[in-house]
Amino acid sequence: MAEFTAKDVMTLREQTGAGMMDCKRALTDANGDMDKAAELLRERGIAKAAKRASKIAAEGVVYAEVSGDAGVLVEVNCESDFVAKGEKFLGIVKTVAQQILAHKPATVEELLALDMGGKTVDTFIREQVGVIGEKISVRRFILYRNAGVLETYIHMGGTMGVMLNFAAADTAEVRELTHNIALHVAFAKPQYLDASQVSAETIEHEKEILKKEVINEGKPEAIAEKIVLGRINKFYEENCLMEQKFVKDDKITIKELIAQTAKKAGNVELKEFCFYVMGEGLEKKNEDLSEEVAKQVEAMKK
Repeated sequence: MAEFTAKDVMTLREQTGAGMMDCKRALTDANGDMDKAAELLRERGIAKAAKRASKIAAEGVVYAEVSGDAGVLVEVNCESDFVAKGEKFLGIVKTVAQQILAHKPATVEELLALDMGGKTVDTFIREQVGVIGEKISVRRFILYRNAGVLETYIHMGGTMGVMLNFAAADTAEVRELTHNIALHVAFAKPQYLDASQVSAETIEHEKEILKKEVINEGKPEAIAEKIVLGRINKFYEENCLMEQKFVKDDKITIKELIAQTAKKAGNVELKEFCFYVMGEGLEKKNEDLSEEVAKQVEAMKK
């Protein structure tokens, strides 16, 4: 028998927007596998593809800094919102970003091993834990070498951060373009730069789900393939930045917006982009009080 809890049903409902009983049946059919249950709901036409997780479950900030030939976007986590908004914590985050810019490590592990004049970054962070009184951890970062114009945008004090790397001349027109696209990314949350970045495996997997969805809608299998191809194009439009409709003018795509500026300002090419949502995918320990008391009682019996 499938093993899952009422909380799992609620989580699936939040992710997919499907009804409680539909979620329960899907979890039963999927033997408690949350991802498989979400796919079953899509195949049954009950839920659409889940977007990136929007439920923030950890505290901290996303911070961006550009200096010289490089820019960094980094997420550093702590335990409470109170600490995350404090000047001391923000000072720690800035110091970490500056170490990344100065030494250009490739991984978090390399970053933590960097020497800061007699102590490592890891030692520095451990020392700051004693000052702050909470656990501090560098979760992730991305480092871009400046191709011409590096644009960054931090939303709501660090709840989300965006960084884009353009090969272009640093002019007022280009800066307006890069700022607008940074705002667009924060709003639209694309997963890929363009269709070439979507793996064949991802597309095949999407096609399988969409085909089952179409057939379950009652469409003949003979025309299901054509319908699926149309919906795959919609997948690109929704998930690939260059194919997305510009949030300030849905009559043009981001690709067309860049082309318009290039006619006036010369070559403009978006090389890469990244955005982090603070705490995305992380969970806080959040136990129900009655469950906690029950655990303590059981522990006392042993």
